[in-house]
Amino acid sequence: MNHKTDINYRKESLKKLLYVITKHEEAIIKALYDDFKKPAFEAVLTETNYVISDLKETIKNINSWAKPKKVWASLLNFPSSDYVYSEPYGHVLILSPWNYPFQLALCPLVAAVAAGNKVTLKPSELTPHTAAIISKIISETFPIKEVVVVMGDATVAADLLKKRWDYIFFTGSVAVGKIVAKAAAENLTPVTLELGGKSPCIVDETANLELSARRIVWGKIINAGQTCVAPDYILVHHKMKDTLVKFLILEIEKALGTNPEESPDYARIINLKNWERQLSLLENQKTLFGGKSTKESLYLAPTLLDEPTMDSKVMQEEIFGPILPILSYKSKADIEKIILSFEKPLSLYLFTQNKSFVDEVLQKYSFGGGCINDTVIHLVNNKLPFGGVGNSGMGAYHGKLSFDVFSHKKAIVKRGTWLDLPLRYAPYKDKLKTIQKVLKWI
Repeated sequence: MNHKTDINYRKESLKKLLYVITKHEEAIIKALYDDFKKPAFEAVLTETNYVISDLKETIKNINSWAKPKKVWASLLNFPSSDYVYSEPYGHVLILSPWNYPFQLALCPLVAAVAAGNKVTLKPSELTPHTAAIISKIISETFPIKEVVVVMGDATVAADLLKKRWDYIFFTGSVAVGKIVAKAAAENLTPVTLELGGKSPCIVDETANLELSARRIVWGKIINAGQTCVAPDYILVHHKMKDTLVKFLILEIEKALGTNPEESPDYARIINLKNWERQLSLLENQKTLFGGKSTKESLYLAPTLLDEPTMDSKVMQEEIFGPILPILSYKSKADIEKIILSFEKPLSLYLFTQNKSFVDEVLQKYSFGGGCINDTVIHLVNNKLPFGGVGNSGMGAYHGKLSFDVFSHKKAIVKRGTWLDLPLRYAPYKDKLKTIQKVLKWI
């Protein structure tokens, strides 16, 4: 295939994928509900529509993204034309997680296919219904030699990591991310690691507390808190704490009613192991609100904790559930001490009307991305990179950057033959001063 035909083939494959996903959207929504009672609204907003929008954007732009980019040539190479070519890495492995099992499997896959790679996708075994519909969609769309879905547990993932890949894309926990990075290092395989961490949410004395509470609660209870960018803990100015807590409780009840267990708009914990872990985080903690749980349905209410100690389990681990510790601060030094006691987080949220404080926070703390006066919504704009830093991840994607992640950028100089200056060639006798003058001039 020539370059143009190859791109057209990729585009047609993505159009077919868009058609198949749209055809099966109701089945995808049902699978997400069957796996952990994800509400249909959340399934559409954060899963199916997200992937459909990503597909449409990719189909629209694939020709321009894949086209060789001409760059300014160096005068040292005159006459020449210089280009950056995007070429596929080859055979890539995508390991996707359970919390957004459709979106976080399909979005990387869309980008990998758009860039021209062959793909092996391993969905999470913790969401078997969603994994099954993903497998069905892929088998209806792609030849097995181009994209294949491999089902199985962590043992299967470990076996896959023993193979040699041209690129590995992993979304999941920090602990497993380290295993993936170690396996990739054996073959010097490039990786993208989308991990997590304890994402702080700062609320200062100038914040609009009612609006802040509404936006914090939304970012925390969506997917029952099982979101890598969910606020992990609140740092609120001590004078505002009681009022903020009152508004947080009010907003939880507005969203889910006085008994969230009966709400159709609230997901469940993914499995018994994770449910039990959530309950272990509540041990010896003072609960301001919530705390109710039901083992049979893996339900855990949105729960507010009062001033847990820094050495407590709930403050030492990423929560990844509907538990929200509330810590108060009196000075900026208090904020700094707490945030810097953790690894660099995936996200940071700041609620304030103080513009200088915004600048100070953005300059002082390193984190993947975040919002001022909101939570989570930075994921919506595909022109913004999404990814972590340090322990919260390696590499970023979304939009065109996703295409670039799965593309090797090949530098090409096309040199003219009608002129060939002899200055660069040996022997160098009497050329040193001349080349020094030329380099200074350039």
